[in-house]
Amino acid sequence: MADENFLIAGRSQKRTIVRIGRGTLSFSTISDNVIQFNQYNVKPGMSMAANLRAAIKEGKWIDNGNEGTIMVDGDVLLVPMDSYAEDWAQEMYMHCFPKKKGDVVLHNALPDMGVVVLFGLNKDLRMVVTNNMPGAKFIAAMTPVWTHLYYKSYNGQRQKLFAYFHENRMDIFAFGNKRFKFCNSFAVTEVSDSLYFLLYVWREMGLNQEDDELNIIGNIPQKERLMEELGTYIKRCFVINPSTDFNRATVTAIEEMPYDLMAYYVKSR
Repeated sequence: MADENFLIAGRSQKRTIVRIGRGTLSFSTISDNVIQFNQYNVKPGMSMAANLRAAIKEGKWIDNGNEGTIMVDGDVLLVPMDSYAEDWAQEMYMHCFPKKKGDVVLHNALPDMGVVVLFGLNKDLRMVVTNNMPGAKFIAAMTPVWTHLYYKSYNGQRQKLFAYFHENRMDIFAFGNKRFKFCNSFAVTEVSDSLYFLLYVWREMGLNQEDDELNIIGNIPQKERLMEELGTYIKRCFVINPSTDFNRATVTAIEEMPYDLMAYYVKSR
């Protein structure tokens, strides 16, 4: 894996990362070894494609020819690598997410975990991107999170369950035998929702309340109350601090930057 300063030191070419969330849009640009992160004020009532067009026009963040990455935070489908066939990707994804019929299905491969990640992007949104950044590469927002925590999960002897909070979602996942043991995403708005799903998954996986670990990351709603409630049932509950996790990398000091984007900057090859 790359050193935490890999993408910061030694890069003078302008490079743009556009993160497209479920209701958010952000731009981070690295130029002359300096990262600028800006959260765009998404206008309600406008499609995300229209918001992206407006952002490009207003902020001039994207220029044709720039090296760039589009990070998409949305519904994902994990397909075992030995069962993956590109010709069937669209059909598989639409079968699981029938409301996404207007999406283009993209993919990332995670060979160390033996899966291919399928994710969708609205066709109009894809057109805006390719018109302004023809050479852009697309990644699912969870890809750098899984990649980083996959290796972290093998530190020590205890089994680990991870929960990543972002944009009113909670992704819960665990690894074992160099594969995903569990992976699912839940809509959460209340502490009771988070507590229910976490304890349900913990029980279903047969994890030990005294010895195994629950690690929580991200923008955690009512964090103190959730941790207090979880502590009643699970002895080893931890909130992962990005600064510590990424060895005080520069990006961890940038306010409002999501953990998945930090992981991409810090751990990308």
